[in-house]
Amino acid sequence: MTLVDSNVLLDLATDDENWADWSQAQLELAASAGPLLINSVIYAEVSVRYRTVEALDATLRDLKVELAEIPRPALFLAGKAYLRYRGARGSRTGVLSDFFIGAHAAVKQLPLLTRDTRRYRTYFPTVALIAPDGER
Repeated sequence: MTLVDSNVLLDLATDDENWADWSQAQLELAASAGPLLINSVIYAEVSVRYRTVEALDATLRDLKVELAEIPRPALFLAGKAYLRYRGARGSRTGVLSDFFIGAHAAVKQLPLLTRDTRRYRTYFPTVALIAPDGER
């Protein structure tokens, strides 16, 4: 199983000229190893590129991406990691979603397919990242 970050799915939705090919290839590789998962936070982030729930659900179905619930221990861990971030003078307030995603991957011991690794590496060092810089 692999948790897929919103930036990877948005690369496909927008046909990003720099990242769509990489994201598609990594999704296919991850799918060959097991189910692809997102959570409700990722779903909400990706929804901005779709006009209807049905359109987004159809895309996820086509990509064979399943929606998984964020476990309560992950929600708790996300809050604690965000508190550490703010205590370290983290000033961006719109990053809480990254902490939900990272904590979900950490608690369920899932690799995370993402292009944005900075906070995940810092606050969730046990999470295996599948990223453009080749770290697995």
